[in-house]
Amino acid sequence: QVQLVESGGGLVQAGGFLRLSCAASGRTFGGYGLGWFRQAPGQEREFVAVIDWEGATTYTDSVKGRFTISRDNAENTVYLQMNSLKPEDTAVYCCAAVFGVGISAYELAHREFDYWGQGTQVTVSS
Repeated sequence: QVQLVESGGGLVQAGGFLRLSCAASGRTFGGYGLGWFRQAPGQEREFVAVIDWEGATTYTDSVKGRFTISRDNAENTVYLQMNSLKPEDTAVYCCAAVFGVGISAYELAHREFDYWGQGTQVTVSS
């Protein structure tokens, strides 16, 4: 079992930045694929970014060049650095994990994740 807890959300003006963190407990997650997803009000959850067990990454098109996912296996933490934020980035952001040795970042972007955090609200004002 893996427990995930997100932090770092908040209210920011357009053009600003935030750094989300997701701390994992219960298992060391060196062999896990990790992802960030978001859900805006009235919309379905969407994939944002994933990082595979070797550190390769994949992003949805709308955040490429603005967001960066990274991981610190020693700290059991995954991060999402969000720069140049836009009002359309407003959503609840959740991190997720799935055991992923041998699974590439591209494959992770199309895979179901097993463990989810509760989410953290990100609000970008115009």
